[in-house]
Amino acid sequence: MKRTAADQFVEILALAGVKRIYGVVGDSLNAITEALRKRGDIEWVSMRSEEAAAFAAGAEAHLTGKLAVCAGSCGPGNTHLINGLYDCHRSRVPVLAIAAQIPSVELGTGYFQETHPENLFRECSHYCELISAPNQMQRTAEIAVRSALGKRGVSVVVIPGDIAQQKEEEARPPTPESLRLSAPVVMPPAASLEQMAALLNAGGRVTLLCGAGCEDAGPQVVELARRLQAPVVSALRGKEHVEKDNPHFVGLTGLIGYASGYWAMIDCDVLLMLGTDFPYRQFYPDREDTRVIQVDVRPENIGKRTRVDVGVVGSVAPTLQALLPRLEANRDTKHLERALEHYRKTREELDALGQGTVGRKPIHPPQVARAFDLQASDDAIFTCDVGLPTVWAARYATMKGGRRLVGSFNHGSMASALAQAIGAQKAFPDRQVISFSGDGGFTMLMGDVLTLVQLELPIKIVVFNNSSLGFVAMEQQVGGMLDVGTAMHPTNFAALAEALGMKGLRVEDPSQVDEAVQQALATPGPVLVDAVVSKAELVMPPRITVAMAAGFTLFGIKALLNGRTNEVLELARTNLWR
Repeated sequence: MKRTAADQFVEILALAGVKRIYGVVGDSLNAITEALRKRGDIEWVSMRSEEAAAFAAGAEAHLTGKLAVCAGSCGPGNTHLINGLYDCHRSRVPVLAIAAQIPSVELGTGYFQETHPENLFRECSHYCELISAPNQMQRTAEIAVRSALGKRGVSVVVIPGDIAQQKEEEARPPTPESLRLSAPVVMPPAASLEQMAALLNAGGRVTLLCGAGCEDAGPQVVELARRLQAPVVSALRGKEHVEKDNPHFVGLTGLIGYASGYWAMIDCDVLLMLGTDFPYRQFYPDREDTRVIQVDVRPENIGKRTRVDVGVVGSVAPTLQALLPRLEANRDTKHLERALEHYRKTREELDALGQGTVGRKPIHPPQVARAFDLQASDDAIFTCDVGLPTVWAARYATMKGGRRLVGSFNHGSMASALAQAIGAQKAFPDRQVISFSGDGGFTMLMGDVLTLVQLELPIKIVVFNNSSLGFVAMEQQVGGMLDVGTAMHPTNFAALAEALGMKGLRVEDPSQVDEAVQQALATPGPVLVDAVVSKAELVMPPRITVAMAAGFTLFGIKALLNGRTNEVLELARTNLWR
């Protein structure tokens, strides 16, 4: 039987170590799916939405560091991929997207479902090319694989369905070793290391701000913090890499961070930024005499968010390994001790917010998040939607043991958590996967609940059900506006889950939370926990500005004048009674 160009393409994916492709089938993808069927060593994961397919592939790539693949058929099939691919690209995870195309002879004629993916996806990819003849297939596929892995991001290959069905152009296949590239390790020159060491050895209070670039650098960060007697603050994407086994960790900063993390950064003489592009400028030190050192593998990140005194282009782990012998031990522990004490008090306050009171409805969402944190396994994988679910994951999902945390933390897309949970569970079938969603984000891609039911994936979905787009409502209120367009129809998601063929647990009273969490984690197969929580729960940032306070006061006045007294009273009851 003759081999097709699609067979050749799929062979290269197999040589690159690809285990599965997430997508929705369609006629322009038929040659690809048939090639997969004939081989049998790459799984086709049939999703209900291409957007969810891209998110799932991104989660797999994030957790494994290996190439993951998603696919969409021509026209609207692959245009649905774009939101998930933006997330993958901004998160710098290696994903290859197959964008099937209309018959090549019809290109440029306004044919049914005609689009131009090679233009559409260019902004969210390192490599995006159209294959116009079978003799391009192998080389294009190889470049796409190497670009995604080597540059850490998205590659898109646009394949017309008729080209994929044509006879392959015979060529010697590549070796797995030539495809399975690792991200490059960048070492700074000795002069840069000496500049860093001179500033750090000059004395003063040092704080570390750590981001996603600290992956695989946890031991070096801990040793550096010990040598400098420095507290360690993390950006959200750094949490899973520097929180675990770190006695110097003092929390997150930013809008959803902790007061302890914020003040450890503000109250320092030297801020050392490691592998982070933390974007919120109002949370950086604003004293003129604070010195800043930034280490990042991407030179364009240096000085992007705050003024930098020493910029170092390098991978975090080897840079710190080379820096440590140049550092003198700091014996002044006051800055660290003050930051740790602040963190201890902040942590106690946050944990106290996670204590429910029997009969006091609705449930406070921190209680649900904390219950899952306390009962989940030490290698659990948490996924979370943007908005309030990200807040609860950031503050209550502790990264002990081998735990991981996945979310749309750079792109900030709603509806990612469920799809990312599918990718996580497919990549790690024996680990607990727990997905935190709000009712708004959950319903956007709710169709893929059927995917995990069909695939019998034992994902535990937590829906923080407050019948509201809660974070948006809070943003409007802080801006002094009445919340508009944020109310959502009250829904019993547990009943819906049961109708879809999975277990649903409805939790309405604080007394039910611990038992429901225990039951969900002990139940084989997928479970949805429908937690009816307060929509009046305020998320207090670590820094309250005059504008925030004034805005919220203005909201209260407007609400009272518009006859919404009950809402103002509920806000007070929810947030002041403790």
